Amino acid sequence: MRKLICYPVNHTDPNPQNNNKTRVVAIIPARYESTRLPGKALLEIAGKPMICWVVESALAARNVERTIVATDDQRIFKAVESAGYKAVMTRRDHKSGTDRIAEVLAALPDAEIIVNVQGDEPLISSITIENAVDEMISDERAGIVTTWESMESAADVLNPDVVKIVVDDRGRALYFSRAPVPYPRDAARKHGTLAEALHHEPPLLSSFRKHTGLYVYRRHVLLDFNSWPQSELERLESLEQLRALAHGVEIKAIEASSRSIGVDTAADLQRVRSIVEEEAYSLESKL
Repeated sequence: MRKLICYPVNHTDPNPQNNNKTRVVAIIPARYESTRLPGKALLEIAGKPMICWVVESALAARNVERTIVATDDQRIFKAVESAGYKAVMTRRDHKSGTDRIAEVLAALPDAEIIVNVQGDEPLISSITIENAVDEMISDERAGIVTTWESMESAADVLNPDVVKIVVDDRGRALYFSRAPVPYPRDAARKHGTLAEALHHEPPLLSSFRKHTGLYVYRRHVLLDFNSWPQSELERLESLEQLRALAHGVEIKAIEASSRSIGVDTAADLQRVRSIVEEEAYSLESKL
């Protein structure tokens, strides 16, 4: 079960923002505009804005020394600061969350390892964050560490909104795609389509991994990444992590400690609210 974190609203970050020895910093990009769910960063989950749930998960990771929300919206800035956390206003013209994080990083000369936690992942596990940071520290060749989850259904495999990751035997990412990769050619030929193959041969599902949007960067990799032009594959797939692969960055991929849910729709939000309510009820019943 995911650890339920319930800090009081006036909780103060135990890691001072002016600590010059800080090495690992989590930066959470958060924008107000969203096509499918406007203002989702401020939507309440169990009485707290979604963005605060993300901040608390990042702060609960034992190897994250401080957490900063990077936003271009005063409403998000005020909500984060009033809850006792750190927020920074950034430019409004950034094309991606990675660009927004790089702007904040440029003003943090002490940050050596940067954790990119998505602002719409309120259920992300602090253990997953810890493990990804530990992997970065222990694997000197990795320029980026990211995470994956096993696939839950054939529908996810076939859904282009669910990004797939292919890794080698050492856990290095070989490719990211919206297409079903790796493609089980023989099974698809045998059953006529991949959908039919997955239906008749359920073990095929274990061949696929769902990429989850947590990234840990080395400082120089993130700053270099922000200066590189888009690669052709990145434009085709609309996946910016392909830019790093195109420039020879080694990406280590580890399995997430538990499942998370990215909130993109009202249905996602309701699902997250239900999970939090169930966990809170379970916790109270044990006290």
